[in-house]
Amino acid sequence: MSTLTRMRLINGGGILREKIFHIFDQRGISAPASKKVKMGKLTQEEREKDLKPLLSNGWSVQQNRDAIYKEFLFKNFNQAFGFMTKVALQAEKMDHHPEWFNCLNNTSMTINV
Repeated sequence: MSTLTRMRLINGGGILREKIFHIFDQRGISAPASKKVKMGKLTQEEREKDLKPLLSNGWSVQQNRDAIYKEFLFKNFNQAFGFMTKVALQAEKMDHHPEWFNCLNNTSMTINV
């Protein structure tokens, strides 16, 4: 499992084996941790194929924009903050940063596709 392109998400103490950045894997993108990878927008064909696993795992397409969205509920604030830290480190390596909101044990995330 490539640490650049896949993540495990902690949700209320259980591990969701969703591959948030599965779409990056499918595009054959990999780079050393020291290099940032610039992502382009997905084509319509890529959207239909690569977003399907995410949409079947609770992500939704945002209206009027090229983005997907999901809310995560954690056991406590520490787990939520730990999740955000892991995502932030991956996002920085990939130069593909999410929009997010956190309140206590609830985190919502929007990712441009």
